[in-house]
Amino acid sequence: MRTYERLAEREPHTAAVAAVDLVKVYGTGDTAVRALDGVTVCFDRAQFTAIMGPSGSGKSTLMHCLAGLETATAGQVLLGGTDLTRQSDRVLTRVRRERIGFVFQAFNLLPQLTAAQNITLPLDLAGRRPERRLLDHLVEVLGLGDRLHHRPSELSGGQQQRVALARALISRPEVVFADEPTGNLDSRSGAEVLSFLRDSVRDLGQTVVMVTHDPVAAGYADRAVLLADGRIAGDLDKPDHTSVTEALHGLAVGR
Repeated sequence: MRTYERLAEREPHTAAVAAVDLVKVYGTGDTAVRALDGVTVCFDRAQFTAIMGPSGSGKSTLMHCLAGLETATAGQVLLGGTDLTRQSDRVLTRVRRERIGFVFQAFNLLPQLTAAQNITLPLDLAGRRPERRLLDHLVEVLGLGDRLHHRPSELSGGQQQRVALARALISRPEVVFADEPTGNLDSRSGAEVLSFLRDSVRDLGQTVVMVTHDPVAAGYADRAVLLADGRIAGDLDKPDHTSVTEALHGLAVGR
């Protein structure tokens, strides 16, 4: 744990999730691809962070490793005090269900369940009852009150993603990982989703880590971490469209 102690000294007591010297290699021999090449980065509690970079930079791989969806080749992933790289598949399944929330581009709602049932699904799987005040709050702020008994096929894309947001937050996870959450939405629905993610940090103390290619989306975040060729290539506080666009252009020119 010495590497984590050095990391904690730099950002004391604030990391919700961290990568330490993280390496991910796909394939072997001459065909091996080093998707992550010694990545060390902290993601603070109660902060909205965007992960950005050119295509093939490793941003989605980093998120998948941080969330326990992929196994790292080397290094550590630390969720609070838990080293995910040392856990069994059974433990990782429980961690993903109980301590992590997910929002995907494709919504990933179960078509046979109503909106209400999709929202409470993580708690149902864990044998827990929903916290009524939180559930009522999420339904109200997401405007889902008249859609709870509808199935996904009866909802618009924006409504489906709002259901997915409520599902991600209903268990009060330590981190919500959002993978291109506006990729299948029109600009208005996308702005609503991003505003809610930002508000969940402010109002609920939520930690959000979002992968996006969109400088506009990154402008909703408190921070943008930039990747290139599997390595950290930049770190922007209070990013906006201009600063992110310029940083990404600089990465493209430098490749």
